[in-house]
Amino acid sequence: MSYCIVAAADLYHARYHDTEYGFPVREDGVLFERLILEINQAGLSWLTILKKREGIRNAYDDFDIERIASYGDADRARLLDDARIIRNRLKVNAAIENAKRTLDLIAQHGSFTAWLDAHHPMSLDDWKRLFKKTFVFTGGEIVREFLVSTGYLSAAHDQDCPVYTSVLALQPPWAREN
Repeated sequence: MSYCIVAAADLYHARYHDTEYGFPVREDGVLFERLILEINQAGLSWLTILKKREGIRNAYDDFDIERIASYGDADRARLLDDARIIRNRLKVNAAIENAKRTLDLIAQHGSFTAWLDAHHPMSLDDWKRLFKKTFVFTGGEIVREFLVSTGYLSAAHDQDCPVYTSVLALQPPWAREN
């Protein structure tokens, strides 16, 4: 069943589907947020993440990459004790480590967006290999959903979905491949 059908039956999904999912993302902070949300979703439902999203945003300082990269042991302990987030040590550590790695990408390429654009287009398998070598806790499904949700890969919306034409009008990276 497509996400377009799932989203129609739930307010949380509908809001995300209609205003964010598959829309091209160009801001580094939003890209980093999506990466962290996708990592946190691993093994859980997306609905759980959507319901916890504001708590996750607050706990992780509005996904401020520099602040998260500077987190130390006290911040890890604070996060692991915060019921608003997914309290999984591997996911918390991944957020912190990936913030550091994202800062490195920004230093080398000017932005997270520029790094993604420099590698686009490529096959999903190539993206998976690149993310595995660049980040931590980024399995195949996390990478796929990150790229679909941010407009780098197609398949976010069915072609008969009304949102599809809105996304297409914004010329996401996948639509510019040809």
